[in-house]
Amino acid sequence: MIVVARLKAKPLLAGQVIAALAFAALAWAQAWPVRADGAGAMIRALLFGDAVATVAMLAAAFAFWTCLRLWRRRGAYVFHDGVRLYRGSSLSWPLDAIRDVVIERDRLGFPVLRLVVDDDSEVTRALVPLPLLDGSAEAVRGGVLFAAGGLRGVPVGVTVN
Repeated sequence: MIVVARLKAKPLLAGQVIAALAFAALAWAQAWPVRADGAGAMIRALLFGDAVATVAMLAAAFAFWTCLRLWRRRGAYVFHDGVRLYRGSSLSWPLDAIRDVVIERDRLGFPVLRLVVDDDSEVTRALVPLPLLDGSAEAVRGGVLFAAGGLRGVPVGVTVN
């Protein structure tokens, strides 16, 4: 396993703390008015009270879980084994199908490193958001292209001193 990119720990920990605080505040606001009626009423208020607050609590729990999952994989978020390039623990692409790595903006306007994969589709694949990347985007791009180029046998610009 060769690590290509790592994630910063501080933004992921901050995301976990903010999501946990948001969840706790929303749950407190839902359950506090019915605290005198007992635990059953508090649980019913959490689950069946204000629908918007319940959806916001679910979103906060999802954000916490996402930040926790990314934090666990932060040390080796993008890596390859000589055959496939892996992102996190869920996505992978064959190295011989990777054509380029580009920087594009996502729907929210954040810059993201994206893979150009040769699979007859016009869609690029998100690799890593630049604000979370620990290191430079050029180093990650070079690492991915070096791994993909080494597999195809195409000479890549490498200097040996």
